[in-house]
Amino acid sequence: MSENAIGIFDSGLGGLTAVKELIKVLPHENIVYFGDTARVPYGNKSKKTIIRYAQQDASFLLSKGVKMIIAACGTVSSVAVNLRNELPVPYTGVVLPTARAAVNATRIGRIGVIGTSATVNSGSYKNEILRLNPELTVFQQDCPLFVSLVENSFISPEDPIVRLTVERYLAPMKQEGIDTLILGCTHFPIIARAIADYLGDQVTLIDSGRETALYAAALLQADKLLNNSTEAGQCRYYVSDTVEDFRRTAEIFLGTTVGSVVSHINPEQAMVH
Repeated sequence: MSENAIGIFDSGLGGLTAVKELIKVLPHENIVYFGDTARVPYGNKSKKTIIRYAQQDASFLLSKGVKMIIAACGTVSSVAVNLRNELPVPYTGVVLPTARAAVNATRIGRIGVIGTSATVNSGSYKNEILRLNPELTVFQQDCPLFVSLVENSFISPEDPIVRLTVERYLAPMKQEGIDTLILGCTHFPIIARAIADYLGDQVTLIDSGRETALYAAALLQADKLLNNSTEAGQCRYYVSDTVEDFRRTAEIFLGTTVGSVVSHINPEQAMVH
Protein backbone atom coordinates (compact mmCIF):
# COMPACT_ATOMS: atom_id res chain seq x y z
CA MET A 1 0.00 0.00 0.00
CA SER A 2 2.96 2.35 0.53
CA GLU A 3 3.33 2.69 -3.25
CA ASN A 4 -0.27 3.85 -3.64
CA ALA A 5 -0.84 7.52 -4.38
CA ILE A 6 -1.73 10.31 -1.98
CA GLY A 7 -5.14 11.74 -2.86
CA ILE A 8 -5.71 15.49 -2.71
CA PHE A 9 -8.88 17.37 -3.52
CA ASP A 10 -10.04 20.96 -3.62
CA SER A 11 -13.02 22.88 -4.90
CA GLY A 12 -10.86 24.15 -7.75
CA LEU A 13 -7.22 24.94 -8.33
CA GLY A 14 -6.06 26.31 -4.98
CA GLY A 15 -5.14 22.84 -3.74
CA LEU A 16 -2.35 22.81 -6.30
CA THR A 17 -0.34 24.96 -3.88
CA ALA A 18 -0.49 21.98 -1.50
CA VAL A 19 0.52 19.65 -4.35
CA LYS A 20 3.53 21.85 -5.09
CA GLU A 21 4.61 21.76 -1.44
CA LEU A 22 3.97 18.02 -1.16
CA ILE A 23 6.24 17.38 -4.13
CA LYS A 24 8.99 19.34 -2.35
CA VAL A 25 8.51 17.51 0.96
CA LEU A 26 7.85 14.01 -0.46
CA PRO A 27 9.36 13.89 -3.97
CA HIS A 28 8.99 10.10 -4.30
CA GLU A 29 5.24 9.98 -3.65
CA ASN A 30 2.63 9.50 -6.36
CA ILE A 31 -0.23 12.00 -6.23
CA VAL A 32 -3.79 11.97 -7.52
CA TYR A 33 -5.40 15.41 -7.52
CA PHE A 34 -9.05 16.20 -8.07
CA GLY A 35 -10.15 19.78 -8.64
CA ASP A 36 -13.92 20.21 -8.66
CA THR A 37 -13.66 23.07 -11.12
CA ALA A 38 -17.25 22.73 -12.36
CA ARG A 39 -18.65 23.46 -8.90
CA VAL A 40 -16.13 26.00 -7.61
CA PRO A 41 -16.30 27.96 -5.35
CA TYR A 42 -17.39 25.99 -2.29
CA GLY A 43 -16.96 29.00 -0.02
CA ASN A 44 -20.39 30.49 -0.74
CA LYS A 45 -22.33 27.21 -0.66
CA SER A 46 -24.51 25.92 2.20
CA LYS A 47 -23.02 23.63 4.84
CA LYS A 48 -25.10 20.70 3.58
CA THR A 49 -23.88 21.18 0.02
CA ILE A 50 -20.22 21.53 1.06
CA ILE A 51 -20.41 18.29 3.06
CA ARG A 52 -22.01 16.44 0.13
CA TYR A 53 -19.41 17.68 -2.32
CA ALA A 54 -16.57 16.76 0.07
CA GLN A 55 -17.93 13.22 0.49
CA GLN A 56 -18.16 12.81 -3.29
CA ASP A 57 -14.65 14.19 -3.83
CA ALA A 58 -13.16 11.84 -1.23
CA SER A 59 -15.13 8.90 -2.64
CA PHE A 60 -13.72 9.54 -6.10
CA LEU A 61 -10.16 9.54 -4.73
CA LEU A 62 -10.81 6.29 -2.87
CA SER A 63 -11.87 4.75 -6.19
CA LYS A 64 -8.30 5.47 -7.35
CA GLY A 65 -6.88 3.40 -4.51
CA VAL A 66 -5.22 6.24 -2.60
CA LYS A 67 -3.50 5.54 0.73
CA MET A 68 -4.28 8.95 2.23
CA ILE A 69 -6.66 11.83 1.56
CA ILE A 70 -5.89 15.52 1.99
CA ALA A 71 -8.66 18.09 1.81
CA ALA A 72 -6.54 20.96 0.50
CA CYS A 73 -9.48 23.30 0.92
CA GLY A 74 -10.03 25.62 3.86
CA THR A 75 -13.78 25.55 3.33
CA VAL A 76 -14.06 21.74 3.40
CA SER A 77 -11.63 21.47 6.32
CA SER A 78 -13.72 23.98 8.26
CA VAL A 79 -17.21 22.73 7.44
CA ALA A 80 -17.01 18.97 6.69
CA VAL A 81 -15.39 18.22 10.04
CA ASN A 82 -16.73 14.65 10.29
CA LEU A 83 -15.15 13.53 7.02
CA ARG A 84 -12.14 12.14 8.92
CA ASN A 85 -14.38 9.61 10.69
CA GLU A 86 -15.98 8.42 7.43
CA LEU A 87 -12.79 7.41 5.62
CA PRO A 88 -10.86 4.10 5.70
CA VAL A 89 -7.49 5.83 5.12
CA PRO A 90 -5.53 8.55 6.98
CA TYR A 91 -6.97 12.01 6.42
CA THR A 92 -6.09 15.60 7.10
CA GLY A 93 -7.57 18.94 6.26
CA VAL A 94 -5.64 22.19 6.42
CA VAL A 95 -6.95 23.71 9.67
CA LEU A 96 -5.08 21.76 12.36
CA PRO A 97 -1.56 21.87 10.85
CA THR A 98 -1.94 25.53 9.90
CA ALA A 99 -3.27 26.62 13.28
CA ARG A 100 -0.40 24.81 15.02
CA ALA A 101 2.14 26.62 12.88
CA ALA A 102 0.57 30.00 13.62
CA VAL A 103 0.54 29.38 17.37
CA ASN A 104 4.23 28.48 17.22
CA ALA A 105 5.09 31.50 15.07
CA THR A 106 3.39 34.36 16.91
CA ARG A 107 5.58 36.52 19.14
CA ILE A 108 2.99 38.90 20.60
CA GLY A 109 -0.08 36.66 20.53
CA ARG A 110 -2.05 38.52 17.85
CA ILE A 111 -2.97 36.26 14.93
CA GLY A 112 -5.00 37.11 11.84
CA VAL A 113 -6.99 34.60 9.79
CA ILE A 114 -8.17 35.19 6.22
CA GLY A 115 -10.23 32.75 4.16
CA THR A 116 -13.48 32.28 2.28
CA SER A 117 -16.74 33.39 3.88
CA ALA A 118 -17.60 29.79 4.82
CA THR A 119 -14.21 29.25 6.45
CA VAL A 120 -14.32 32.46 8.46
CA ASN A 121 -17.97 32.04 9.46
CA SER A 122 -17.23 28.53 10.74
CA GLY A 123 -14.63 29.92 13.17
CA SER A 124 -12.56 26.78 12.58
CA TYR A 125 -9.12 28.39 12.65
CA LYS A 126 -9.98 30.66 15.55
CA ASN A 127 -11.39 27.76 17.59
CA GLU A 128 -8.36 25.57 16.91
CA ILE A 129 -5.91 28.37 17.78
CA LEU A 130 -7.70 29.11 21.06
CA ARG A 131 -7.87 25.41 21.86
CA LEU A 132 -4.10 25.25 21.51
CA ASN A 133 -3.54 28.50 23.45
CA PRO A 134 -6.51 30.34 25.01
CA GLU A 135 -4.32 33.36 25.78
CA LEU A 136 -3.98 34.37 22.13
CA THR A 137 -6.09 36.98 20.32
CA VAL A 138 -7.48 36.08 16.88
CA PHE A 139 -8.80 38.45 14.22
CA GLN A 140 -10.73 37.12 11.22
CA GLN A 141 -11.55 38.49 7.77
CA ASP A 142 -13.24 36.80 4.84
CA CYS A 143 -11.67 37.67 1.47
CA PRO A 144 -13.93 36.13 -1.19
CA LEU A 145 -12.53 38.18 -4.07
CA PHE A 146 -9.02 36.74 -3.59
CA VAL A 147 -10.13 33.42 -5.12
CA SER A 148 -11.52 35.17 -8.20
CA LEU A 149 -8.36 37.25 -8.59
CA VAL A 150 -6.13 34.19 -8.53
CA GLU A 151 -8.26 32.04 -10.83
CA ASN A 152 -8.38 34.89 -13.35
CA SER A 153 -4.58 35.40 -13.21
CA PHE A 154 -4.66 38.71 -11.32
CA ILE A 155 -1.68 37.81 -9.14
CA SER A 156 1.07 40.39 -9.65
CA PRO A 157 1.89 42.43 -6.52
CA GLU A 158 2.28 45.41 -8.84
CA ASP A 159 -1.24 45.05 -10.25
CA PRO A 160 -3.36 47.94 -8.90
CA ILE A 161 -6.46 45.72 -8.70
CA VAL A 162 -4.58 43.22 -6.54
CA ARG A 163 -3.07 45.93 -4.34
CA LEU A 164 -6.39 47.72 -3.78
CA THR A 165 -8.21 44.47 -2.97
CA VAL A 166 -5.50 43.44 -0.49
CA GLU A 167 -5.64 46.84 1.19
CA ARG A 168 -9.45 46.82 1.33
CA TYR A 169 -9.56 43.45 3.08
CA LEU A 170 -6.46 43.68 5.29
CA ALA A 171 -6.55 47.27 6.54
CA PRO A 172 -8.39 46.20 9.76
CA MET A 173 -5.78 43.49 10.41
CA LYS A 174 -2.98 45.99 9.97
CA GLN A 175 -4.65 48.39 12.40
CA GLU A 176 -4.98 45.62 14.98
CA GLY A 177 -1.22 45.07 14.90
CA ILE A 178 -1.16 41.37 14.09
CA ASP A 179 2.26 39.71 13.83
CA THR A 180 1.09 36.43 12.22
CA LEU A 181 -1.39 35.87 9.39
CA ILE A 182 -2.90 32.55 8.35
CA LEU A 183 -3.53 32.29 4.61
CA GLY A 184 -6.59 30.16 5.28
CA CYS A 185 -7.36 29.31 1.66
CA THR A 186 -4.94 27.47 -0.61
CA HIS A 187 -5.44 30.11 -3.31
CA PHE A 188 -4.01 32.84 -1.14
CA PRO A 189 -0.28 31.92 -1.25
CA ILE A 190 -0.36 32.84 -4.95
CA ILE A 191 -0.80 36.49 -3.94
CA ALA A 192 1.35 36.23 -0.81
CA ARG A 193 3.83 38.77 -2.21
CA ALA A 194 1.13 41.43 -2.45
CA ILE A 195 -0.11 40.57 1.06
CA ALA A 196 3.41 40.69 2.49
CA ASP A 197 4.15 43.99 0.75
CA TYR A 198 1.09 45.57 2.35
CA LEU A 199 1.48 44.15 5.87
CA GLY A 200 5.26 44.54 6.12
CA ASP A 201 8.16 42.39 7.27
CA GLN A 202 6.97 42.24 10.87
CA VAL A 203 4.07 39.96 9.93
CA THR A 204 4.73 36.24 9.39
CA LEU A 205 2.55 34.60 6.74
CA ILE A 206 1.50 31.00 7.38
CA ASP A 207 0.98 29.01 4.16
CA SER A 208 -1.71 26.38 4.72
CA GLY A 209 -0.46 24.30 1.77
CA ARG A 210 3.08 24.10 3.12
CA GLU A 211 2.01 23.28 6.68
CA THR A 212 -0.45 20.64 5.50
CA ALA A 213 2.22 18.96 3.35
CA LEU A 214 4.57 18.74 6.33
CA TYR A 215 1.79 17.37 8.54
CA ALA A 216 0.80 14.78 5.92
CA ALA A 217 4.41 13.61 5.66
CA ALA A 218 4.51 13.11 9.44
CA LEU A 219 1.25 11.11 9.37
CA LEU A 220 2.51 8.83 6.59
CA GLN A 221 5.78 8.26 8.40
CA ALA A 222 3.97 7.41 11.64
CA ASP A 223 1.74 4.91 9.79
CA LYS A 224 4.73 3.46 7.89
CA LEU A 225 3.11 4.38 4.58
CA LEU A 226 5.92 6.38 2.99
CA ASN A 227 6.90 5.31 -0.52
CA ASN A 228 10.45 3.90 -0.39
CA SER A 229 11.02 4.30 -4.12
CA THR A 230 14.07 6.29 -5.20
CA GLU A 231 12.33 7.51 -8.36
CA ALA A 232 10.38 10.74 -8.67
CA GLY A 233 6.69 10.33 -8.00
CA GLN A 234 4.04 10.77 -10.68
CA CYS A 235 1.14 13.22 -10.53
CA ARG A 236 -2.24 12.62 -12.12
CA TYR A 237 -4.87 15.36 -12.27
CA TYR A 238 -8.64 15.12 -12.62
CA VAL A 239 -11.05 18.02 -13.08
CA SER A 240 -14.81 18.32 -13.44
CA ASP A 241 -14.71 21.21 -15.94
CA THR A 242 -12.60 21.88 -19.02
CA VAL A 243 -9.16 20.33 -19.13
CA GLU A 244 -7.75 23.18 -21.23
CA ASP A 245 -8.61 25.85 -18.67
CA PHE A 246 -7.06 23.73 -15.93
CA ARG A 247 -3.81 23.21 -17.86
CA ARG A 248 -3.50 26.95 -18.48
CA THR A 249 -4.14 28.04 -14.90
CA ALA A 250 -2.32 25.14 -13.21
CA GLU A 251 0.94 26.55 -14.47
CA ILE A 252 0.44 29.57 -12.19
CA PHE A 253 0.07 27.32 -9.15
CA LEU A 254 2.68 24.67 -9.93
CA GLY A 255 5.28 26.65 -11.83
CA THR A 256 5.38 23.88 -14.44
CA THR A 257 3.23 22.45 -17.22
CA VAL A 258 0.94 19.49 -16.56
CA GLY A 259 0.64 18.31 -20.17
CA SER A 260 -1.37 15.18 -20.85
CA VAL A 261 -1.76 14.00 -17.25
CA VAL A 262 -5.10 15.79 -16.87
CA SER A 263 -8.44 14.01 -17.29
CA HIS A 264 -12.02 15.21 -17.20
CA ILE A 265 -14.64 13.47 -15.07
CA ASN A 266 -18.32 14.16 -14.50
CA PRO A 267 -18.70 14.77 -10.76
CA GLU A 268 -22.27 13.48 -10.69
CA GLN A 269 -21.51 10.24 -12.57
CA ALA A 270 -17.88 9.31 -12.01
CA MET A 271 -17.74 9.54 -8.23
CA VAL A 272 -18.46 6.55 -6.05
CA HIS A 273 -21.42 7.29 -3.76
